[in-house]
Amino acid sequence: MSRRPTPLPSSLGTVFTPEQARAAGVTSRRMRARDLEHPHRGLLVVSPGDAESLRTTAEGSGDPFARDRAQRLDMRRRAELYRPLMVKHAFFVGRTAAGFWQLPVDCSGDLEVGVVAPNRAPRRSGIAGRQVAPTLATLRTIDGIAVTSPASTWAMLAPDLSVRELVHVADALVRIPRDRFARRRQDLALCTVEQLHAAVDAGRRNGVARLREAIKSVRVGSASPLESDYRLDAAAAGLPEPALDVEIRDSHGRLLGITEIVYREFRVLVEIEGDHHRTSREQWSRDIEKYAAYTAEGYEVVRLTSAHIRGARPTAAETVRAALIRHGGCL
Repeated sequence: MSRRPTPLPSSLGTVFTPEQARAAGVTSRRMRARDLEHPHRGLLVVSPGDAESLRTTAEGSGDPFARDRAQRLDMRRRAELYRPLMVKHAFFVGRTAAGFWQLPVDCSGDLEVGVVAPNRAPRRSGIAGRQVAPTLATLRTIDGIAVTSPASTWAMLAPDLSVRELVHVADALVRIPRDRFARRRQDLALCTVEQLHAAVDAGRRNGVARLREAIKSVRVGSASPLESDYRLDAAAAGLPEPALDVEIRDSHGRLLGITEIVYREFRVLVEIEGDHHRTSREQWSRDIEKYAAYTAEGYEVVRLTSAHIRGARPTAAETVRAALIRHGGCL
């Protein structure tokens, strides 16, 4: 059984330099112990043991969003640790910035840190430095940390993402959230379609052709990448453009629910059911009541899952086409 490392002097705290450790009487051997992380040269961190436990917990929790949350939490922890070493004019970009904005992008890799040209991009283990033209990045702060704005972040992801993935991210950016009273909150949207266009037109950048292609398919109202995928596939199959994020009311004006995808002319509603519909008993019960109310008002509800949209043989578009035809569509 391995011995527990000797306790460190309390005066060091949880983040310190080798020089500070030596001055406090910590030996070189103690600084190599397993309870200390070396995220960057010249920096020692007392390991919280959280990153691995969070990942393990997320895998077995049954919560479909737990893994993404754990990944973003780990990224934020690494970003906080790097802050003491950041030069004042540096900021987070790319996938790291996307993680700060909670976008559907993998942010588990090296921290991406940008500087405006002609400043030199940082070079350090665990850091991917980026030199950015002055016109291509606008900045915001999140909890005192400088990151590229939502629109700039999206545009700077173009070299790394496919057109479809760029649509996923852009849809998340322009989505208008609803509060607990189901009211749209424009003030909570991360950016507008106009701001995305401005980012595309800000100047020459890698991947601009993908951005121009992706922005044609961006719509306000998609609540998840799965919904965006259905919409893109339905358009490619020749189905009519649906309305998104629609309030469904009965004949007396009472709100029955909010539906993601609506073909108004045909009274066909499409519900995209992610894993949270399956794993939450409360959500499942609400769904049953909502669908019964929709049916009573003369709507046909088409329920789709990831298997219908992203399976080996996707059937979502044809399933919805059949429903539209039943309601008078000539497709």
